[in-house]
Amino acid sequence: MAISIDDDQVLHALGDMQARSKALHPAMKVIGEAMVASTHERFRDKEAPDGTPWAPLSPVTVERKGHERILEGASNQLARQISYEASDDSLEWGSSMIYAAMQHYGGEQSEFPHLWGDIPGRPFLGVAEDDQDEILSILGDYLAGRL
Repeated sequence: MAISIDDDQVLHALGDMQARSKALHPAMKVIGEAMVASTHERFRDKEAPDGTPWAPLSPVTVERKGHERILEGASNQLARQISYEASDDSLEWGSSMIYAAMQHYGGEQSEFPHLWGDIPGRPFLGVAEDDQDEILSILGDYLAGRL
């Protein structure tokens, strides 16, 4: 099967779309903003990207911190330091806080003796199902020239 297009307007639109597909930086920036917002929602909702609730704090941790707020210190820096870096062909987002990986993946006191106990992973980074839909919508709008 072969398809021939002999319409200057359609050919021009396809050429524009192809050119935009090679320079995705504007779309990646919009997606980055969306993923940062989605990550902030996870902190608010206390759940992983797959919707799993975060493990509650242990009684020892509640006693030491003086409150039951998960992943919230006095300054709430972990949530406040979520940022992204976009380019034409990639997007990365996360936290610059040194303890971010420990909070995301968890850790055992046997591996990290400075901990006062095991820390369960409380994933806050990732792409949820709703995020996938938003990413596809943003890319579609960008490639169609609506962004």
